[in-house]
Amino acid sequence: MIPPLDHLPRRGRPDAPALAGKFGVIDYAGLDAMTGRLAHWLAAQGFPGGSRIAAWLPKGVATVVLPLAVARAGLVYVPVNPLLRRAQVAHILADSEAAMLVSAPARLATLEAGDTPPGLVIAEESAVEAVMDRDGAPALPPGDAPPERLVEILYTSGSTGRPKGVMLSHANLMIGARAVATYLGLAAEDRTLAVLPLSFDYGQNQLLSTWWAGGCVVPLDYLLPREVVKAIGTHRITTLAGVPPLWTQLVETAWPAEAERSLRRITNSGGALTRPLIARLRETFPGVDIVAMYGLTEAFRSTFLPPAMLADHPDSIGRAIPDAEVLVVRPDGTLAADEEPGELVHCGPLVAQGYWRDAARTAERFRPAPATSRYGGMAVWSGDTVVRDRDGLLRFVGRGDAMIKSAGNRISPSEIEDAALAVSGVAEACALGRPDARLGQAIVLFLRGEASLCADDQAALVDRVRGALRQLLPTFMQPADILRLEAMPRNPNGKIDRVALAALAQGGEGA
Repeated sequence: MIPPLDHLPRRGRPDAPALAGKFGVIDYAGLDAMTGRLAHWLAAQGFPGGSRIAAWLPKGVATVVLPLAVARAGLVYVPVNPLLRRAQVAHILADSEAAMLVSAPARLATLEAGDTPPGLVIAEESAVEAVMDRDGAPALPPGDAPPERLVEILYTSGSTGRPKGVMLSHANLMIGARAVATYLGLAAEDRTLAVLPLSFDYGQNQLLSTWWAGGCVVPLDYLLPREVVKAIGTHRITTLAGVPPLWTQLVETAWPAEAERSLRRITNSGGALTRPLIARLRETFPGVDIVAMYGLTEAFRSTFLPPAMLADHPDSIGRAIPDAEVLVVRPDGTLAADEEPGELVHCGPLVAQGYWRDAARTAERFRPAPATSRYGGMAVWSGDTVVRDRDGLLRFVGRGDAMIKSAGNRISPSEIEDAALAVSGVAEACALGRPDARLGQAIVLFLRGEASLCADDQAALVDRVRGALRQLLPTFMQPADILRLEAMPRNPNGKIDRVALAALAQGGEGA
């Protein structure tokens, strides 16, 4: 049977490092003790079982111990991305009906009257840290929660509407940790640099999969990519997880030999790796495994592509990870044939329990699995279009809500973006549709040029891209406007913010 989340601090050797950073090194015995003390303190607050405990914090010891302690106390953890603003935080607190909010005074001061639910208990980060560090304080031992018990609610970023709270059980998180540790080959000697937001499922798994393997996590909040490079060298990092915008920044950064020496693997999700970016990654990280992955919060992780297959299948998102079943389904619910586009449907024990107190949206996404599923039960119908090749590998075509419908054609933004990224000097590209009375949607392409380009080359970049696209793409895929930006807007998870770009496209003029 899969153990509960709060058993993770006992996965590693007691004297082996579990956490490291500016705060020093904490071994597994210390992590377990901190978890027990904080869990006892939370239980003593008198909250009913299953009450929600929210945390709005930067990365630190309290942030990584809280999910374990909340689980051990029989409560439900609600991490809030530290980059969110007060209106978004207020929505999450109200929607989750949080019983406690753990944060720092500076953040708490930004909340206004009416932003917090009645009766919300406020706990400052320093008070929580004091509880964890109090030697000899009472501690709760690991619990025996059933695998299906709700333990976390992860809120989506809200880039496509009101944030939804995805309900995750102990089994969802622990099976996901085991699966990722298995296919990445993580071991006790591995050290993971946790740069992604811990409120993000991919970000949180940096912790859980590393601890499943008995390794060490180094949490890092950074402002500049060179801080990531420095931390990799300082802490002898072996594993780095990221999203495409981070890789784009890192390949434009100088890498000293000591930073490259320890790195064994990098993993990507949250967006596809393009052929030009793969080439730059191989050049920057020679000999390092590059693991491409695909997933969604509602089912955590769907697929991965083994590093040895990346060269021959650069456009593939791979095949199902351990414990997951991934099907390609036609609109009528039958399985699509090889090379036939279909909706990706995720089945099995990684499927979440639905959206918190939102039956309508749960019914839209969580529906009975196709009859051919070996798991059955509820499945996540992703809305994403994929194609399975004759080798059983999947290729991502586009998200249902991102497809461009122009002049009767359904166009995948990634096709246009990939063509633009093949042009020398293009660092990032994002295509989307803008309402158009004649076409339905007109295509708008946003570009960011590489930092190394001189001013003249930057100015000429749009013309070069437009000329290349005329050669590479059919007429119906040609952008009506191509706009060059100094920087792409980001959502709180570090991805390109398509909603912000769509707003910009409404008033933009073609370059």
